[in-house]
Amino acid sequence: MMETKLNNDEYYMKIALSEAKKAFDEGEIPIGAVVVYKDKILARAHNQTELLNDCTAHAEMLCITGAMNEAGTKYLRNCTLYVTLEPCVMCAGALNWAQIGRLVYAASDVKCGYSQTGDLLHKSTIVEHGLMASEAESLLKEFFRKLRAK
Repeated sequence: MMETKLNNDEYYMKIALSEAKKAFDEGEIPIGAVVVYKDKILARAHNQTELLNDCTAHAEMLCITGAMNEAGTKYLRNCTLYVTLEPCVMCAGALNWAQIGRLVYAASDVKCGYSQTGDLLHKSTIVEHGLMASEAESLLKEFFRKLRAK
């Protein structure tokens, strides 16, 4: 029996959440991402800004580069990016240039999310949000709670 789209979305978002947990364990802001093409994972990543000493090493940016390298293309038109937090302006700009086909994010980012500054994504990108948002938000809250306790 073939899985429904929702089940596939949940499956891939769980992988993005596992990437976010890796980031948490490494002392990085816990955001994870996965790029999928026709039920094949092209790339997965988590924030690595501390490890790489690079403010652009967001999960989405690393995933975009990995997926393009894996697919051998500079566009991700028929791909879906699953990410645990709404992309920032920088990542949304990169997703625009990559012409990502679909963006699915868990938690909204009311302070730094791209939607706070208008629609920066490619005109053909389909956006869905809220899938497993509570899990992503819990991980972020725990990370920042521990950070403040130091």
